[in-house]
Amino acid sequence: MRLTRCQAALAAAITLNLLVLFYVSWLQHQPRYSPARGSRRGSASGPGVTILVREFEAFDNAVPELVDSFLQQEPAQPVVVAADTLPYPPLALPRIPSVRLALLQPALDRPAAASRPETYVATEYVALVPDGARAEAPGQLKRMAEVLRAGGARLVAAPVASANPARCLALNVSLREWTARYGPAPSAPRCDALDGDAVVLLRTRDLFNLSAPLARPVGTGLFLQTALRGWTVQLLDLPFARARQPPLTTAHARWKAEREGRARRAALLRALGIRLVSWEGGRLEWFGCNKETPRCFGTVVGDTPAYLYEERWTPPCCLRALRETARYVVSVLEAAGVRYWLEGGSLLGAARHRDIIPWDYDVDLGIYLEDVGNCEQLRGAEAGSVVDERGFVWEKAVEGDFFRVQYSESNHLHVDLWPFYPRNGVMTKDTWLDHRQDVEFPEHFLQPLVPLPFAGFVAQAPNNYRRFLELKFGPGVIENPEYPNPALLSLAGSS
Repeated sequence: MRLTRCQAALAAAITLNLLVLFYVSWLQHQPRYSPARGSRRGSASGPGVTILVREFEAFDNAVPELVDSFLQQEPAQPVVVAADTLPYPPLALPRIPSVRLALLQPALDRPAAASRPETYVATEYVALVPDGARAEAPGQLKRMAEVLRAGGARLVAAPVASANPARCLALNVSLREWTARYGPAPSAPRCDALDGDAVVLLRTRDLFNLSAPLARPVGTGLFLQTALRGWTVQLLDLPFARARQPPLTTAHARWKAEREGRARRAALLRALGIRLVSWEGGRLEWFGCNKETPRCFGTVVGDTPAYLYEERWTPPCCLRALRETARYVVSVLEAAGVRYWLEGGSLLGAARHRDIIPWDYDVDLGIYLEDVGNCEQLRGAEAGSVVDERGFVWEKAVEGDFFRVQYSESNHLHVDLWPFYPRNGVMTKDTWLDHRQDVEFPEHFLQPLVPLPFAGFVAQAPNNYRRFLELKFGPGVIENPEYPNPALLSLAGSS
């Protein structure tokens, strides 16, 4: 059957209409997570800054007022409100293209880009604005961007006139020691970190080159990452107003926010590998293992714990537990009349640091085998595991004929007790491990024993401990530190 020209034209028109309808329908169903369009330079009327609201509580917030205040200053102001999941109760945000809600948690029904916050920001700068702030003075963001462009600091900030306005702090982050140390800023208003409420502005590329750019609490995570990189923040005398209806005004809301905030902060610090925070005045916060938790590392293979491969040393919470365990074990041995001495790496730590070696994972003590019967806990350990009244676990080691005292039933940080006995003037024992320092030695090193500071207390040590250590480890061992198994990992080869 042949088509007439009229029929062919009609068929073509129908096909074209169907294609147009399909394209329009496809456009309407495209998700709104697609990257924001526009120049990173911003418009002539705006400073090229995206407002990013991340630090707020879904159950009680002033985010709508915050957003409206910036839109009143600049109607086309890009605003992104970022949350892990859809806030409940729902946020009453303006339904305009420049205001977007970004959900950061991946979901089955959204592509990967939808949960990436950088997808939503197309400006050169981004301002992290905390809940409870509002814009009242025109041009604040523009002035902050001008200061940032002028150089000198990688971030600029302006305090929020809240009950907790921002102040400058010094911050030193040591990944090797798992520690963050805060103190007074020597050159304020330029500093390493801020404590309190502030609007923080930085380049978009800088923010999203951080490993965890929007981890909460935002201030804690942001400044830990920037201080580690040596970036400074300049605190300007350019305060933002407080919300007219501030969030968290009821006692219950504040209690709930503080509780959830503490939990988020602890989870963030653990995730970033911070186990100890030292504050001004010496106050310490611990975020690592304790008696109720497992230790921070698993089974040690080849005398080289996993953290050394991460170019870190022993977590401070583990060192604290080892010190506590060693002090306690020594007190028990001394009270029972058991002769003991610092052995191996523990003696080396005492000689070199008056403490545990910074990368060591246990404590070693030698004891006289004939004194074991003097100690109730050791007698009990010969028959089976004993948990004493302080929660320490005394047991016979499964690896051989020696004893082990664990920090707790959950946390297996421990002190090893090696029973030696004299034979023809030489101290020997029944279990030997494949360690170069595990060798016999003359008994005269123990006659007499001498006191030596160690881990915050005074322990007994072999006399002439330098010669004792060089007998076990080799000449110059005190002055030349090395990891326990240089064949696997060398201290000289680590950065």
